[in-house]
Order: sequence, then structure tokens, then C-alpha cells
Amino acid sequence: MITKDSIETAYSFLHQKQRIYVHSTLDWQKDDIEMAIAAYADDMSQELFEAISGGRADFLHDHKQFQEDITKAVEILENML
Repeated sequence: MITKDSIETAYSFLHQKQRIYVHSTLDWQKDDIEMAIAAYADDMSQELFEAISGGRADFLHDHKQFQEDITKAVEILENML
């Protein structure tokens, strides 16, 4: 069961990091955000991860897809609120 609290927590964290990520010009800062989000995704409820990932195991873990993935995750979580 996905709780409202887990959705709100994930949304707040991902939204904050996404806003910084899209405006950052520092590669090291973007790398740090990617690592933090990947670790967060590894620890989040499996059910919630599946709901936002569309079944992709590398969701929020693939450097080349990261900006698209985090944007999609924030949109999905916002709609779940």
C-alpha cells in the first residue's frame, strides 16, 4: 500500500532536487544529485517506485535519462497527491 505520507515525502524531495538539477551549471552538483536520488529510489517503497517508474528498473539510475526521469517522477507524484 502506498501511503499519502510516502508520496508527499518523495514528491518534496524529488521536486526540490529536480529544481536545482535543471538550473545547475555544475557537473559535480548534478552528479551529487543523481547519486542522492538513485540512493533514495533504492530505499523507497517498491510499490511507489513501480508506480512512478513504469516498470523500468534503471529509472532514476541512468545518467543519460536522469533529467527526463526525475521530471516524469515529479509529475506523476504531483498527480498522486
